[in-house]
Amino acid sequence: MRALAAVSVLLILVYVQAQQSPHRPSASSRPGHAKAVDPGTVENGAYRNPSFGFTYKIPFGWVDRTDKMRDDSTDPTKAQLLLAVFERPPEVASDAVNSGVVIAAESVSNYPGLKTAADYFGPLGGLTAKQGFTPEADPYEFAVGARKLARADYSKQRGKDTVRQSSLAMMAKGYVVSFTFIGGSEDETEDLIQGLSFGSGVGPKSRP
Repeated sequence: MRALAAVSVLLILVYVQAQQSPHRPSASSRPGHAKAVDPGTVENGAYRNPSFGFTYKIPFGWVDRTDKMRDDSTDPTKAQLLLAVFERPPEVASDAVNSGVVIAAESVSNYPGLKTAADYFGPLGGLTAKQGFTPEADPYEFAVGARKLARADYSKQRGKDTVRQSSLAMMAKGYVVSFTFIGGSEDETEDLIQGLSFGSGVGPKSRP
């Protein structure tokens, strides 16, 4: 069984949702939608995005599949995949959880009534539930340095393994930006979150 057979869809929930939903209004019917953002760059083992002002330090030895998974569309109303990295190449067969990090941005105009980043976990929660993930608690505020984001944690039993997913979200420049971390344990997802920083590069505070 390939490592990502049960996990890959979960990792890119945000991105897939934007591409697959058949009921989303057309771009012409959504006034004031966000403009395209800088996709960011990877250099010296770190991904940097100047549009949203954050950096993610990629774990050493991980593989970058962003280009292969990214939609080449320039339509700013579609989800924009910014980063997709994995512990092992997705094509390598394994029964173990293939940990990963996916960062994406979607126009806020795709979600009528969305007022806060925490509201985003309403539609996201529906997708995770369909994939067998169970929320561990209600969304809560989480600080990454001086930046406050919304966070939600999920888990799923897969055989003898427990798959952990933690998602952070923020609203900026007409977008909701999501950071999805998947690992085989709570400690692992926490370690992955530590790679995210804003501005001065100060790391996130510990989970309450």
